[in-house]
Amino acid sequence: MSDSAGRMLALLALLQHRPSWTGAELAERLDVTDRTVRRDVDRLRDLGYPVEAAPGVSGGYQLGRGGKLPPLLLGDEEAMAVALGLRAAVDGSVTGLEEAAVSVLARLDHLLPHHLAARVRALHEATANLEGPSTEQVRSEVLIAVGQACARSERIRFAYADRAGRGSDRLVEPYRLVRVGPRWYLVARDVDRRDWRTFRVDRLSKLDPVGTPFTFDDPPDPVALVRKGLHVRIYPFEARVLVKALAEIAAELMPGAVAVTQSGGASTIVDVGSTSIERMVRYLAGLALPCTVLEPPELRQALRRHAEQVAAANGEPVTTSPKRSRSEA
Repeated sequence: MSDSAGRMLALLALLQHRPSWTGAELAERLDVTDRTVRRDVDRLRDLGYPVEAAPGVSGGYQLGRGGKLPPLLLGDEEAMAVALGLRAAVDGSVTGLEEAAVSVLARLDHLLPHHLAARVRALHEATANLEGPSTEQVRSEVLIAVGQACARSERIRFAYADRAGRGSDRLVEPYRLVRVGPRWYLVARDVDRRDWRTFRVDRLSKLDPVGTPFTFDDPPDPVALVRKGLHVRIYPFEARVLVKALAEIAAELMPGAVAVTQSGGASTIVDVGSTSIERMVRYLAGLALPCTVLEPPELRQALRRHAEQVAAANGEPVTTSPKRSRSEA
């Protein structure tokens, strides 16, 4: 009986690691006959595990959905990843999962081998969070529903509140979820506005899956779209400059850029943001490479005045009186 139980656990582990196995492959891995494999599969089904079988030469066994959740057999690296992910899940940014995450983490911590448990605890204790618990929480059921709509490419409708608290009803075609720190953003195509938009998920309410399928011809980079939206909100003053460098070099020299676009040859157009025109002038003047301001024109004029002032202050050599020695004093 103990051999049979151990063999079925091994069979479950194999079915989890690959989408499909032939009976001969399973028999070889478990060192049993094909008949024993068929008998063990029937036992797993009797226990509530939905093992599906496809006949024929190209057929095989696979673990289906539904029924009982099978025991998850993990390797060392997999167990480490799950434990660290669960610790990150209780940061307070998603509500409704904290208790379950703590419960699973406690059981996993108890079952982990000593060397793995020590490594997880050491990493957790050595990590400090700059930010406190998030006050912008997302309900887990909303996050899951949005994620499912993205995966299924189905429209959803929801109520949305902007920064000023103004509400609106949105019908969107969801594309991707992007996490920025404790915040979650939905990148979607707004059907009524016929344009791409980013939405903070914690500001969504009255979520209604419409179910209408759709396809995207040329979707944008979701991370770049969220990044651009964040910079627009953070920096009220924006500029576009031309840098005489490849896009990779320009992006490295200007890590806070809103967008970096190769314009041909060794020139790159960079969109940057700042809190004021004065700060933008100081930022551009301190770059390691010279740049040409394309817009706005007032920034170009302010940068020219700054350069003239610096040149005028450094036009003539500065002379200073020589210091007298102590004997001359």
